[in-house]
Formats: sequence, C-alpha cells, structure tokens
Amino acid sequence: MLILIGYIAVIGSVLGGYLTVGGHLGVLWQPAEIIIIVGAAIGAFVAANNGKGIKATIKVFPRLRQSGKYNKTMFMNLMGLLYQLLAKGRSEGMMALERDIDNPEESPLFAEYPMLRSDPLLMEFLTDYLRLMISGNMDAFEIEALMDHEIETFKHEAEIPVHTLSSVGDGLPAFGIVAAVMGVVHALGAPDLAPEQLGPLIANAMVGTFLGILLAYGFVTPLSSRIKHQVAEVEKMLQCIKVTLLANLNGYAPPISVEFGRKALFSSERPSFNELEEHVRSVRSQPAGGR
Repeated sequence: MLILIGYIAVIGSVLGGYLTVGGHLGVLWQPAEIIIIVGAAIGAFVAANNGKGIKATIKVFPRLRQSGKYNKTMFMNLMGLLYQLLAKGRSEGMMALERDIDNPEESPLFAEYPMLRSDPLLMEFLTDYLRLMISGNMDAFEIEALMDHEIETFKHEAEIPVHTLSSVGDGLPAFGIVAAVMGVVHALGAPDLAPEQLGPLIANAMVGTFLGILLAYGFVTPLSSRIKHQVAEVEKMLQCIKVTLLANLNGYAPPISVEFGRKALFSSERPSFNELEEHVRSVRSQPAGGR
C-alpha cells in the first residue's frame, strides 16, 4: 500500500506541476522512447546478472507489498518464545527441548506463536542453534562466530535484488539520454523539414531524458531502498535471537537473556524494560499451550 501511495504522489506531483504551466499530456506519450529505455534497461539487467541474481530479483517483488511485518508485536512474541524455551531448558535440562525443536509444528510451546512458526527463516535459525546448544560440544565463542557467518551470508544473498535494482536505477537516466539523442538525430536527419516542424520533433525527443530520470528516481530506486529496509528488519530479528541465546550460553538467567535481546532491537520497535518484564511475567505465569 505504501508503494502505491508513493507512486501516486510521484505521478501526481510531476504531471500536476506540468499541467499547471499549461503542458499537454499527449506530448509525453512517446512509445518508441519507452521501448528504447525500458528495453535497454531490461537487457542491461539480464547481461549484468547471473541466473541466481535474476531469480532473486523476480522473487522479491511479491514481498514488497508486505509492510511492518517485523513490528513491536512480532518482537515481543519472539522474546516470549525465547524466554519459554530457555526457561524450560533451565528447569528441565536442555535435552527437554529436543522434541520441541525437532518438530515445532506439533510443539505446544511453538503453537502459541503462529506468526513465528510460519516464518521458515526464523524457525530454522532458532532451532538449528538450539540443537547446537543441546549437543554441548561447542562453546559460546564458536557458536557466535557461526551465527555471524550465517547472518552475513543471509544479508549478502538477501541484498542481491538491492544491488541489481540500484544498478538499473543508475542506468535509466543514461538510457533516457540515449533515447533523446536518437530522437534528435532522427529530427535533424529528416530531409525537407521546415524549421517549424523541427521544434515538435526535438521536444518529443527530450521526453526520453524526462522518462529516464523519472523511472530511475521515482520508481526503481525507491524499490531498492525498500528491499534494503526489509532485509534490515529480518537481520535484526536474527541478531535478537543471537544475542539472547549467547547470553544464556554465558550463564545468564532467561529473564536477563531476553533483556540482552531487547537491547539489540531498533528503538522504534524496542519495548521498554517494564513492558518486557510484564510480558515475561505473563508468559511465566501460564504453562506451555495454556494461552
């Protein structure tokens, strides 16, 4: 929805300002220049990327409609789940978590958090490192290094569409100039044209520069920035899990461990100390599957 609102604002501002000074919209409709600009941009995109980059960019478009998935409520649920897992491991032994993490779909504990359970990336990250903690063969430093490598790999792969769309956005103004130059060449190379006929042809050619810049900075580059923000939100979720589990590995009690995780969050989504304490108290007061 925010993308649509932004695009409407871009189009409305540009065309509205153009019409205010007496411009004619029909002049802006230049199919040949649109073909040159868009076709060249797509061709350059394909030439600059391998199959992995192209597929990653195409797959990311449906997710652009998502807005605010990783919000304060999601983080509170995550810390509630982490608290319950760590509290159970502390009271019953880490081996008691084995059944929960091996089959989260049938775990009463995970069933309390359907939003988290439906996120395969978070579930895989959490359950994998809980398994390593259960094994007892790795210390906190080794697990931290492994977590850092996995988060870095995730970020690198997830930001592939960011770089590809940013490159396309950078190239669109240049392709607009190409279209404009070709239009000017066509106008000046046409034989037997009167001077009054050259003006409209050159004006039509200059639309190419306008379209290239508008498509770049009004449409494509904002998508690149939006994807980058979404990646940062997921990365923060993984870092929250990382900090909480490492605090527990270093001997801190579950309430203190989730406080470590709280400190890793963005200020806009971070609950206050009292909010987290209240949430942990409500989780602690009810058995797994009781909410």
